Amino acid sequence: MAEATGHRETDDRALPFQVEGLDVRGRVVTLGPSIDAILSRHDFPRPVKVLVGEAAVLASLLATSLKDVGRFILQTQTDGPVSMIVVDVRTPGEIRATATFDAAAVSAAESDGRANAANLLGRGTLAMTIEQGRTQQRYQGYVPLEADSLEEAAHTYFRQSEQIPTRIRLAVAEMFERDPAGAARQSWRAGGIIGQFLPDSQDRLPIRDLPGGDAPEGAEAEFHEEEDDDAWREAAALLDTVEDHELTDPDIAAERLLYRLFHERGVRVFEPIELQDRCSCSRERIEQVLGQFSPEEIEELTVDGQIDVRCEFCGLHYAFDPKQFLPKG
Repeated sequence: MAEATGHRETDDRALPFQVEGLDVRGRVVTLGPSIDAILSRHDFPRPVKVLVGEAAVLASLLATSLKDVGRFILQTQTDGPVSMIVVDVRTPGEIRATATFDAAAVSAAESDGRANAANLLGRGTLAMTIEQGRTQQRYQGYVPLEADSLEEAAHTYFRQSEQIPTRIRLAVAEMFERDPAGAARQSWRAGGIIGQFLPDSQDRLPIRDLPGGDAPEGAEAEFHEEEDDDAWREAAALLDTVEDHELTDPDIAAERLLYRLFHERGVRVFEPIELQDRCSCSRERIEQVLGQFSPEEIEELTVDGQIDVRCEFCGLHYAFDPKQFLPKG
C-alpha cells in the first residue's frame, strides 16, 4: 500500500497522447477523488472495490477515445462471486459504477487466498455498449471472460474485434495519509494507460494468421508477434514497464510518466478530458419508468403505502405515491 501525500489538480482526467516516432496514440487516466467517492459509498469488500476501480479506469480509457458519444457502458456478466460490474460513462466524462456479488463467496475466496480477478469474475462476457450522442444509435461489442483479468479481456477484444495492436495497464490502490489533526485517513486511487499502434499505412499493421471473415467459427485470429512492426515492438516493450504505483501515485503526474516512457522518441500531449463522479439518476427518470408499469406491478412495488426506489449506483432513495401511477377514477 502506498503512502499518499495529498491530491493534485491533475486528478480525475484522461490525458490523450501521441508518439509520432512510433505511430502510437493513447491516453492516461488518473482517478482520485472521483473513484474514492464511488468506492467509498458502496459497502463492497476490498477485492470487489479493486475490481470496480479497474473497470472504471478501463471504461474511462475507452470512452474518452470516442467521438460523438453520449454514453459508454462497460458491463461484465459472469458466473463468479462477482457476477456483474457496470460502469456508465456519460459525456463529458461523468462516471458511475456498481457491482453485484455474493458476499459469502467473496469472503471465502479472501480466506483461501483466491480473491484475484480470475477467481472472482469466473466465466462469462464483457460487453461494451456505445450510444451515439445525436442519433441515439447503440453499438455493442462482446468478448468472453474466461478466467481473465479485465486487462486480459480488453487485450482479447482489441485483438479479435478491432484488430488493433494494443497495450493496456490498470491499477487501483488503497492510500493512507494523515489529516491535519494527525489521524489516519484512507482513500482510493486508480489509474491506467492505453497505447495503440495506429500507423498511417495499413501495410505496417501486423499480419494476422487468418484474414477477416475467413476464420472458421470459434477460431481466433492472432497477430504474428515475430512479424510485428519494429516501432510497435518498441512501444509495447516500453508500455509493459509501467508499474502500478506510477498509475496511482498522486505525485507522479501523467506527463511525467509519459516523459519517462517516450522522451527519446518525443511524446505530444493534448487537452485533458475532465472526469467526475456523477450519477444520472433523477426523480423524473424514475417516474417515467414507473409510468410504464401495469397497475398490478405498481401494487407489487408498494410497501406501507409508498414505492421506495434506491439507485444502485449512488444509493439515493426516491419515494413515490403509488396513486400517481394508477388510472384515475
